[in-house]
Amino acid sequence: SMTTVILILAAVIALIIGFGVSGKRSISVTALTSPGNIGQRGVLGCTFEPDIRMGSIVIRWAKAGVAGLVHEFKGGKDHLQEQDALFQGRTAVFADQVIGGNASLELRDVQLSDAGTYQCSVTTARGSGVAVLRYRTGAFSTPKVHVENSSSGDTLQCEAPRWFPRPAVRWTAYSDAGEYLPHVANTSYELNAENITLKVVSFLHNITANTTYTCVIENNIAKATGNIKVTGR
Repeated sequence: SMTTVILILAAVIALIIGFGVSGKRSISVTALTSPGNIGQRGVLGCTFEPDIRMGSIVIRWAKAGVAGLVHEFKGGKDHLQEQDALFQGRTAVFADQVIGGNASLELRDVQLSDAGTYQCSVTTARGSGVAVLRYRTGAFSTPKVHVENSSSGDTLQCEAPRWFPRPAVRWTAYSDAGEYLPHVANTSYELNAENITLKVVSFLHNITANTTYTCVIENNIAKATGNIKVTGR
C-alpha cells in the first residue's frame, strides 16, 4: 500500500541522513603546550571528548615537514610501524589516561629541532577531530643567587646553568624606600659542553643592606627569577 511505500522511503532517508551525519561527525579536540627544555622530557598536550570504547580510539600525532608519523596509538596500544626515525624511542602516550580523553604526547630527550607545528588527530566511535599546536624549544633553568663577600664590598652573584637562545639578564631591587633598578651588572655567557646551551653568570656590585634583590633571566621561550634578601650586618 501507499503507506508502506512512504514508511520504507522514510526509513531509507533516515538511514542516509544517519550515515551522512555519523560519517562526518566531528568531536572536539584541544591542544595546549608549554615550551620544550632541550635534553629533558616534554609534553605536547591534547585532549578530546572521551569515549568509553577504548578499542575504537585512534590517536595520531604528526609534524609538519616530517614524512612519517610522530606517534600512533590505536586499539589500546602503540602502532609505530609508520613512525619517523627522528622520533624513534622518544615518544609515548599516557595509555591509562586515553579513556578519559587524554591524547597528550610525551617526548623524551627534547631536541632543538623538535620545534615546529604538530597535529593531534583523534578518532573515536563518535567521530573525529584535529587540533594543531606550535611547539617551541630552547633551554631554561632556575637561577641561584648568593652573596660573595670581599674586601672591596659585597657582591651578588646570580648563576643559571642552561639557557638558549641567549637570554637577557636584569636586576631589580626592593628596599623600604620602594622598588628601584640597581646599578648595571656584569653578565657573562659561557658555552656548555654540548655546544648549544649557555651558562649564565651575572655579578651585581655595590649592594646595600635591608634590600631584596631579584635576578631576572628571560628569552623568547621562558622567564625565570631568583631572589635574595640582603640583611644588615
